[in-house]
Amino acid sequence: MGASLLFLLLLVSTSSSLLCINGEDPYRFFTWNVTYGFIYPLGVQQQGILINGQFPGPQIQSVTNDNLIINVFNSLDEPFLLSWNGIQQRRNSWQDGVWGTNCPIPPGRNFTYVLQVKDQIGSYFYFPSLGFHKAAGGFGGITIASRPMIPVPFPPPAGDYTILAGDWFKANHTDLKAILDGGQNLPFPDGLLINGRGWNGNTFTVNQGQTYRFRISNVGLTTSINFRIEGHMMKLVEVEGSHTLQNSYDSLDIHLGQSYSVLVTADQPGRDYYIAVSTRFTTPILSTAAILHYSNSAGAVSGPTPGGPTIQIDWSLNQARSIRWNLTASGPRPNPQGSYHYGLVNTTRTIRLANSAPVINGKQRYAVNSVSFIPADTPLKVADFYQIPGVFSPGSIPDYPTGSGAYLQTSVMSANFRDYIEIVFENNEDSVESWHIDGYSFFVVGMDGGQWTQASRQRYNLRDTVARCTVQVYPKSWTALYMPLDNVGMWNVRSENWAKQYLGQQFYLRVYSPANSWRDEYPIPRNALLCGRASGRRTRPL
Repeated sequence: MGASLLFLLLLVSTSSSLLCINGEDPYRFFTWNVTYGFIYPLGVQQQGILINGQFPGPQIQSVTNDNLIINVFNSLDEPFLLSWNGIQQRRNSWQDGVWGTNCPIPPGRNFTYVLQVKDQIGSYFYFPSLGFHKAAGGFGGITIASRPMIPVPFPPPAGDYTILAGDWFKANHTDLKAILDGGQNLPFPDGLLINGRGWNGNTFTVNQGQTYRFRISNVGLTTSINFRIEGHMMKLVEVEGSHTLQNSYDSLDIHLGQSYSVLVTADQPGRDYYIAVSTRFTTPILSTAAILHYSNSAGAVSGPTPGGPTIQIDWSLNQARSIRWNLTASGPRPNPQGSYHYGLVNTTRTIRLANSAPVINGKQRYAVNSVSFIPADTPLKVADFYQIPGVFSPGSIPDYPTGSGAYLQTSVMSANFRDYIEIVFENNEDSVESWHIDGYSFFVVGMDGGQWTQASRQRYNLRDTVARCTVQVYPKSWTALYMPLDNVGMWNVRSENWAKQYLGQQFYLRVYSPANSWRDEYPIPRNALLCGRASGRRTRPL
């Protein structure tokens, strides 16, 4: 037996033992080499981050409960991490791939992520989480299919396409990072991309009369987008792991970090049609297009792309409210989604989170409840495990806006395992916010303009709102959610506007169980990288 094969078998056996993974669930193995390479997405040469030579990176296709063994080699000249947007990492924030949980992969080294997509279905994506790497690529799609015995509330489509869309800058990620480090805001984006390409750079082929699934994610840095297909209606069927009521839309607003699945039937005359993407709430409006190509096409696209909404907030708010949970459909398990009555559970705590844009020490920063996050010298989860003092303080961010002057802090909020909390995001700024919570799916019970008060609860949807992991907050507005704290770990709560996230609009939620049991949380992985004040310590023996 070759040495490499022996090492692989050893890795699989130790990983499965390490994480108590059920041996009946399939394994999928990936080996990725992360490199720099020249890309030309907007016609200008720039340095991109490639995975196995690809931009965007390889697609991950999986099934509920699959174990994903992803060996990442860092061939860059700087540390690197990948994170998995929407993958809940049940009991296992060790694999989340953000600076608060993982030491970066040093140049010339590798790290093997051991993930399980436990009790999940749906459409997600991965991305590089350190610095401003996300502006250089390194992202890709993730699909989690239902297990064969679990009913899906629509017939199998004839094809399944992933669309990763978002704004893009011609400047290299190092130059963008330098702008932010200098205390300035980013310039306006230079354009939009669809799957790493500009105008008409992608073609999606369909057969007339058949229905196709399109999974669309906004992987951009700073702007919301609107997505539409010329002459075709889109039936919404899934949002970040939730099957939805199957409403039809002629266009969809997709905010930063969000993912949607739609069914599109090729029911028009046989020719080519535009797939259009444009920015929302911006001046000017950026746009791009791809091609929906009928296999029996008698003609190419012509004329302008179909127009979409531009700055209308009420239109977007009303559309967001129309997205509802399909109560009778199964999720990752055979029981109906609606068998969990989220609106009948009493909340145990209310957390109000207000974003702001302060200037601190003469530089532009962004903050939550007046606290602008700064990274510690050691990942918070690692420091917590080894009980290293002085890295962070639980409770270092308040539960509500204080109105005090903004300050820099490694902000960590404490929470108890199995609590059921209400979170209210309050946006007093003039731009749309998009918030993501790692490790969780939450119920978006309400959103509206103005100031949130306790009376706002009278307008909550406590029956069939959608469960998701990323939610928008409109300007001068609020969004409320319910979230069961059923996943122990250190979880990043962040703005999906990557400039704001980088400049402090984030914190960590430490969900704690005193049991210290593998039933509640897996121990530190044997292959965990250690850095900062944890350097030189041991994880666990093989």
